[in-house]
Amino acid sequence: MRILSLLPIVAFMAWASPAQATDHDDDRRWQPGDHHVHSEWSVDWDRSTSPPTPIRGGDSPYSRARNARQAVAHGLTWMVHTDHGGPGHSAVTRDHAWPALLEARREVPELIQFNGMEFDVPAGEHASLIIAPGPDERDQLVTIEREYNRNEPLEPGTRDDGQSMLDALAHMRALPAPPLVFVNHPSRTATGVGRWGEVEPAELRAWHDAAPRVLVGMEGAPGHQAASAHRGLYRHAAAPTFGGFDQMTAQVGGVWDTMLAEGRRFWITATSDSHVNLRDGGRDFDPGQYSKTYVWARPEAEDILDGMREGRMFAVTGDLIDALELSVGIAGDAKPGATMGQALAVPAGATLRVELRVRQPSHPNFNGERPALDHIELIVGTADGEGAPRMQVVRYGPDAWQGEGQWRSVSWELPAPQRGGFVRARGTNTAEATPLADLPGEDPWQDLWFYSNPVFIEPVR
Repeated sequence: MRILSLLPIVAFMAWASPAQATDHDDDRRWQPGDHHVHSEWSVDWDRSTSPPTPIRGGDSPYSRARNARQAVAHGLTWMVHTDHGGPGHSAVTRDHAWPALLEARREVPELIQFNGMEFDVPAGEHASLIIAPGPDERDQLVTIEREYNRNEPLEPGTRDDGQSMLDALAHMRALPAPPLVFVNHPSRTATGVGRWGEVEPAELRAWHDAAPRVLVGMEGAPGHQAASAHRGLYRHAAAPTFGGFDQMTAQVGGVWDTMLAEGRRFWITATSDSHVNLRDGGRDFDPGQYSKTYVWARPEAEDILDGMREGRMFAVTGDLIDALELSVGIAGDAKPGATMGQALAVPAGATLRVELRVRQPSHPNFNGERPALDHIELIVGTADGEGAPRMQVVRYGPDAWQGEGQWRSVSWELPAPQRGGFVRARGTNTAEATPLADLPGEDPWQDLWFYSNPVFIEPVR
């Protein structure tokens, strides 16, 4: 991997922001949200009865309306309600969680609220399941949970096999309005760096192959960031988070980069996984309080879902930035470049011009601070022909970027990878050249990062 630091920036050139790229984008703005939030309908169970009796509020004390109000208070425009399943929980979803969602929508109409659940993945762990809005959204979720959720059967372990997950994805893929699935905290059960637990890279590939327009990504930054002993509840000391991000995302040239080098449209997000807030004795932040996923979309449920499906989004913690524009074009070409989730067709021998602009908020974050960017990285990956990506990283500090009010701008020209590849970006308020392993007791507010999703480079044959 080649890393260049503090390169002098060339004179800034005007270029199209995502909002200027096409007429179709005219009404789109950055929509901050959270796709992993629990409520009182993440029930506990009285297993002395048969079937087990659900205990309301067992895993979270909050109503869905309360969570929606907290999301708005912390600057979100959309949120997904994602309660846990369990033996026979589909009836709880139908009879209690769904009416609670309707109530929350009535009480907090300014927030776009999606129906969903934390799906218990057969032969895996957990995933956020997001149902497309429509007249069948209640029944679609109930059916998926009843027929495919790992913990739905009364007899444990009877649905914990790989084929059940493939069957679930086939069902979702065939729906008229397919849902979305993001794998939650993928390395939480890992026992070391590259020593996987309940989620393995091969499984991610198999699930993505089965339904590439349904299972479209994973949490880059898991929730439970307020957990002082184990950030993200990544409890194994040899397999922590790195700067609050999962090792699959945080390692340059790691699992995520390998999948991107294969050409997979596979995206990352940041969530709260809110159960109980820190101020109430828990280990979580409220929706939007610490982690946000920004989607480039109109303020409409359908377009937000489309933005998530297409990769028009970035992940950030601690409100380090609140806007990101990443463009990859051909040097000297006046045409707008490709942006996140898109692909740029590149002729042989062309030179790429990568442009990145990020905006730091003008207001304090929810810890009362205004964190300053320490450095920004542009990251280029390409397949090496042997299954591992070849990576280049260029790093920019304050003396190498251009400041324009709250905006920070950088650019990079480089030869286009002959095999194609991808470009992504990240940045931090720390001086860490690469994210360090998170230690017990560290303050997450002092260790903030943003990660873009990629722009793809496709050679013209």
